[in-house]
Amino acid sequence: MRDFTAQILSSIHRVVFRGTGGRLGRRLPGIDGPMLLLTTTGAKTGRKHTVPLLFLDVDDTHIVIASWGGRDYAPDWFLNLVAEPSVEVEWERGSYAATARVAAPEEKKQLWPLAVEAYSGYTEYQSRTDRDIPMVWLERQR
Repeated sequence: MRDFTAQILSSIHRVVFRGTGGRLGRRLPGIDGPMLLLTTTGAKTGRKHTVPLLFLDVDDTHIVIASWGGRDYAPDWFLNLVAEPSVEVEWERGSYAATARVAAPEEKKQLWPLAVEAYSGYTEYQSRTDRDIPMVWLERQR
């Protein structure tokens, strides 16, 4: 049931975000960081899928966290970008094509505290699962 609820809320978030050019849906109550829309290509279907995600901005590069609320399996969007790293990003300042790259362990060690600062729930999510929660760089295609 949690997954179904997440899908419904994600759909509403996409509509509001796109309908207002990111003015609404850019921030959520209780979360210090901003949101973006990430579009991936389905690993099995080849169809486009868009999800709203909290992001970090590090050196003008966006980073997203594949926490999926601390579930023991990775979110579909993460599996999709591992299979096809070319993605589209929409945020309050426009959109761009990007290449997704999973942060290396030494990078994650430096980035994780920034994620927890933006949203303290990530600490709880990591405690719920034995899965290492990946962080993903969204590197602009030039």
